[in-house]
Amino acid sequence: MILENKLKHDTNYILECCVDSVESALAAKEGGADRLELCSNLVIGGTSPSLALFRQIREHTDIRIHVLLRPRFGDFLYTGHELSIIEKEIRMFREAGAEGIVIGCLKSDGSLDCDAMSRLIDHAGQMSITLHRAFDMCKEPLHALEEAKSLGIHTILTSGCQPSCLEGIDLLGQLSECADGKISIMAGAGINSNAVQALLEKTSITAFHMSGKKIRESQMQFRNPTVSMGIPGMSEYEIWETDSAEIASVRKLLPKG
Repeated sequence: MILENKLKHDTNYILECCVDSVESALAAKEGGADRLELCSNLVIGGTSPSLALFRQIREHTDIRIHVLLRPRFGDFLYTGHELSIIEKEIRMFREAGAEGIVIGCLKSDGSLDCDAMSRLIDHAGQMSITLHRAFDMCKEPLHALEEAKSLGIHTILTSGCQPSCLEGIDLLGQLSECADGKISIMAGAGINSNAVQALLEKTSITAFHMSGKKIRESQMQFRNPTVSMGIPGMSEYEIWETDSAEIASVRKLLPKG
């Protein structure tokens, strides 16, 4: 089995937790996460976090932090102004001590925008570079993988171009083999203990990305039922946070290298 072969070689398994609050960051650390992907607005797929949030987490834990840099909700076809914003954010978080950035830019034809990616990578210095799930929106993922290698990207976060990692497991396995040890393929979307067990058995993937969310009920006593401040249909009185037990249930499946 693939899992048995990997265990013979002291593989370095990585569990990354995506968080958008201090509370979730601390829960992820407690559950055994190796690093954080820090963002804001996780409920809409994540946007760039504030520097204040980064610093507050840094005050309370030394866990490795990779910062998602996404100036808005929506596609990954960015204007010149948006790329300039991302460049400034890269410099800001690099100077603040973040260990990595998580970025992704596409062209209108569904190909990876290598020029834009190279422009952003140049600002990152020695930071680790993750290509996020913009990869899953690429027209030709295997070609995008080769381009990511040539750009010097360290990690690709992907669900195998499907809504969840289990639905994309065949492509994830293919990507992991084609990566040939030159870039890390990190499986995301729907990661839990059952999904990780399947990925360990059927692929050579050793990096996993999850949020482990649970819903915490608001402590507000007065509630106005007629006004929505956010996305229609979503409760104003449910707060999504990382559950340390969910993180721990996955961490225990991943041997320490």
